[in-house]
Amino acid sequence: MKLAAEQDIADKIAAAKAKLVVVEPKPISPYAALGAAALAAAAAVVMAGVVVLGPGVRFDQAPPTYTP
Repeated sequence: MKLAAEQDIADKIAAAKAKLVVVEPKPISPYAALGAAALAAAAAVVMAGVVVLGPGVRFDQAPPTYTP
């Protein structure tokens, strides 16, 4: 009986190994990399704008220097 159970387990292991299929990943598209770089650059520009023009920033009018 022990041999039949071991054979059954071995058959199940062999069937499971046969089902394992290694899927090759798709190559990375250069357009996807370009899009990701553009998105990162746009985010950097927006964040820089928020830092420069963030809360508490005031633009005072300079007094006129020319009087006719």
